[in-house]
Amino acid sequence: MTIDRDTILRLLKPLLTLLVLGVAVLVFWQLYNYYTYAPQTRDGKIRADVVPLAADVSGRVEQVHVRDNQVVRRGEILFTIDHVRLRNALQQTEAAVATARATLNAAERENRRYQGLADIVSGQQRDDRRSAAEEARARYAQAIADRDLARINLERAEVRAPVNGIVTNFSLRPGAYATAGQPVMALVDSNSYYVAGYFEETKLSHIHPGARVTIRVMGEDRPLSGHVEGRSAGIDDRERTTASGTLLANVNPTFSWVRLAQRVPVRIAIDKVPPGIDLIAGRTVTVSLDSAGDARTVGLGA
Repeated sequence: MTIDRDTILRLLKPLLTLLVLGVAVLVFWQLYNYYTYAPQTRDGKIRADVVPLAADVSGRVEQVHVRDNQVVRRGEILFTIDHVRLRNALQQTEAAVATARATLNAAERENRRYQGLADIVSGQQRDDRRSAAEEARARYAQAIADRDLARINLERAEVRAPVNGIVTNFSLRPGAYATAGQPVMALVDSNSYYVAGYFEETKLSHIHPGARVTIRVMGEDRPLSGHVEGRSAGIDDRERTTASGTLLANVNPTFSWVRLAQRVPVRIAIDKVPPGIDLIAGRTVTVSLDSAGDARTVGLGA
């Protein structure tokens, strides 16, 4: 029995259709598993703690020891405030301490003398001398405190790096006036880099602390590795406000047919950075959970 070409084609068409349909179902199933049990997000950023640095004392900037984008170590001097006025203030407080000490010695001698003349002077006079000695002792303590503060101000004229980091967006120059408590430069903590990934709320059930993730930085070929540290405890509800003059919630009505899932920040620790890749706060990254099994195992263990 011979089978002609037309018969073969008629038999192959449904088989090919079934094969294509099976491949499509398999691809759909793989995508479903990937995006459900191993969720990913392209909405991720590299973050770092930024320390705003300000002088503890006001004054003219005398010296600047760093430049923009310089790597500094903890304790390294960044800039100094003019020492002249601060040193003069210390000398004045030291003179005030000497004066208060002399006054205290005289008041204590006078108090002892009057206390020894109980049969000659009145009780009122003895009480006055005792009060004068106590006041002199308090003024002496105040003078010592002022002197210690002047010493602290002189020491704090040298502004040092509180952490290891990188100076960024720096434009301070000698001669500028620095106001106490007003930040004049920013220091990016080089030991605080992490990734903030914004995952859809429908995927949060598969994201648990300790889950392994792969981080791909935009513009880089080699991935970074990390793990989930935790997720945000709350996000802002932009649909709800409180109207002026009332304590009732003002909720905007929703008329859309399609509801978009909220994105919740997930903090991810960076475990390994390949050589040659610079961590820069603000760079865009894509975050993918390595496997569903790891996430479920960690979730059960937690």
